[in-house]
Amino acid sequence: MEGQRKVLRLSLLLYIPLLQLLSMAAQTSAKVPAIIVFGDSSVDAGNNNFIPTVARSNFEPYGRDFQGGKPTGRFSNGRIPTDFISQAFGIKPYVPPYLDPKYSISDFTTGVTFASAATGYDNATSDILSVIPLWKQLEYYKGYQKKLGAYLGEKRAKETIAKSLHIISLGTNDFLENYYAIPGRASQYTPSEYQNFLAGIAENFIKKLYVLGARKISLGGLPPMGCLPLERTTNFAGGNDCVSSYNNIALEFNDKLNKLTTKLKQNLPGTRLVFSNPYDALLHIVNKPAQYGFQVTSMACCATGMFEMGYSCSRASLFSCMDASKYVFWDSFHPTEKTNGIIANYVLKNALAQFMQ
Repeated sequence: MEGQRKVLRLSLLLYIPLLQLLSMAAQTSAKVPAIIVFGDSSVDAGNNNFIPTVARSNFEPYGRDFQGGKPTGRFSNGRIPTDFISQAFGIKPYVPPYLDPKYSISDFTTGVTFASAATGYDNATSDILSVIPLWKQLEYYKGYQKKLGAYLGEKRAKETIAKSLHIISLGTNDFLENYYAIPGRASQYTPSEYQNFLAGIAENFIKKLYVLGARKISLGGLPPMGCLPLERTTNFAGGNDCVSSYNNIALEFNDKLNKLTTKLKQNLPGTRLVFSNPYDALLHIVNKPAQYGFQVTSMACCATGMFEMGYSCSRASLFSCMDASKYVFWDSFHPTEKTNGIIANYVLKNALAQFMQ
């Protein structure tokens, strides 16, 4: 009975319309003047378009449901979670990528993403596809602060940084693209030791943000990565169900990140640090898709929906589904815009709402 009540509560939380949050926008825009983002493809709005890597999505059918129907470099058919979060805070309906030359510091005063698809906490993860490592994203952030100071004046720029919401979202690639995919880290660390290694990097990163003036920070958790279509496709022994071992790894790592936020809140005076966990929300969608109007969970919209992402999605684009809103996943690794909106709504209600007050 208690389990049923928990599922019902979660379902209701996911159903709360994003419009309710948007109605608070007029009150919150001054409290959070900008959304500043670090991470991987879950929050990359197109930075990888401007570096030499195959980890790109700036081609059709990606972005077909985005404004203007054009691909941007977001790994989805439309918007990603940080776009919805930015809109909910009354800022703007998308967060622009730092490396895109069509944007300037005037655009970035209200939000910017330094994220890079296929990156991770571990530098060895970012090396695999030659993408932007987390330390480099921090260097871009420092450059951004200098530009912001020159544009707004030092005092106002520091106030903007202190009031802005800094979002961190990465870690899945460290496990699925690195630890469990290639030799190296698995021979150096047990899964638990590798989790501790990554959590240590996350801790140091947050401390560096704090020194640079960030005070409102969201540390994102891992999704149930064993339920991604790519993992289900290769789970022959498990009948193509979610890979429970990968989901358990995500749960364990999320627990460590949650404890990390508790520790850092005590050690960093004046910081407002939250743990934003998408795990339960996405798992609930996968297990109860009909409640959200989804019809397909185990396969993605793009091509066969089993293993395609990036360029392989493009080559088979003629076979992509007609209506992405019926699919939980867009490609074998990334959610559809509809799923992103539901997850963003859940995170807003359960972790980020305090920044709206």
